[in-house]
Amino acid sequence: MSVELNHTIVHSRDNRESAEFLARILGLEVGAEWGPFVPVDTSNKVTLDFVTIPAESIVTQHYAFLVSDEEFGAALDRIKQAGITYFADPQGRQPGEINHHHGGRGLYFMDPAGHGMEIITTPYTFPAQ
Repeated sequence: MSVELNHTIVHSRDNRESAEFLARILGLEVGAEWGPFVPVDTSNKVTLDFVTIPAESIVTQHYAFLVSDEEFGAALDRIKQAGITYFADPQGRQPGEINHHHGGRGLYFMDPAGHGMEIITTPYTFPAQ
């Protein structure tokens, strides 16, 4: 059996709010609440299980999503319509811009809990070491 990521837990101030936020941006569905978790499934079968924890306990994480060109355009439209600030860079120095790294398009935005979200159309490739 090959090793695959099955799920990860995403800390949030409000599990429903954060799950619905990401699902809305990415054009995904929010699953049925299961215990303390509100799941969002990606097309490669990885589930992000959002759980509510105290805000002071949240440690910022980074989540990158590989999307098609069409999905990128639709997500960017939804981000703009919602008035969400987005950046071409992870440091947040290029607001309102996208990047063209690795021959594709990409951008960064924050979710309601302060996690750094990224959408890219081309996987990052780095020279072999």
